[in-house]
Amino acid sequence: MLALFNIESWLENGGLVLLAAIIFAESGLLVGFFLPGDSLLFIAGIFTVGHDSKLPALPITALIVVIAAIAGDQVGYLFGRKVGPSLFQRPESKLFKPAHVERAHAFLETHGTKTIVMARFVPVVRTFAPIVAGVGRMKYRTFVTFNVIGGLLWGAGVTTLGHFLGNVTWVKNNIELASVGVIALSLIPVAFEVLKHRRESAKVVETVAK
Repeated sequence: MLALFNIESWLENGGLVLLAAIIFAESGLLVGFFLPGDSLLFIAGIFTVGHDSKLPALPITALIVVIAAIAGDQVGYLFGRKVGPSLFQRPESKLFKPAHVERAHAFLETHGTKTIVMARFVPVVRTFAPIVAGVGRMKYRTFVTFNVIGGLLWGAGVTTLGHFLGNVTWVKNNIELASVGVIALSLIPVAFEVLKHRRESAKVVETVAK
């Protein structure tokens, strides 16, 4: 995936404005599902290190990222509210696959409101979760609360991690490999929740069978 995107070049040329635009698009616009948000945040954090940093200081960069992420989800939620169930009947195209919506819907049904936070760390689901929440008419105040929490944990968290690991020589020399490692680590809590839910579901089935 990383080979398809020259993220370092993006940030060097587009700076903070392009960073915010990509995070906004990936957080709630249908066309943004293919964008490498996790890798982008991690590398952005690395780019805030040192006197010759390519992005503003960490607090400024992290703040802009969080605002863009929260705003993107808000737009996605409102879009879902407006479009409604018709989204699930939308024909497949190069930029839209109904399977992505179904995946996000199943994720939301399984994990409830926690999905808005957990989905931040899952590519593709991250883009469609707020839209599906809007389609499902999740209470707006509830959505906003979990949206802010998720935006802070993901946006500021991954960027800050990149900043501090950016001082490590191996990380600086192997940015793409380090990005993949961080993404894998970020998925561990989500995998734990999925396994937990499956075990609980299996126990319910066994109880009913008895």
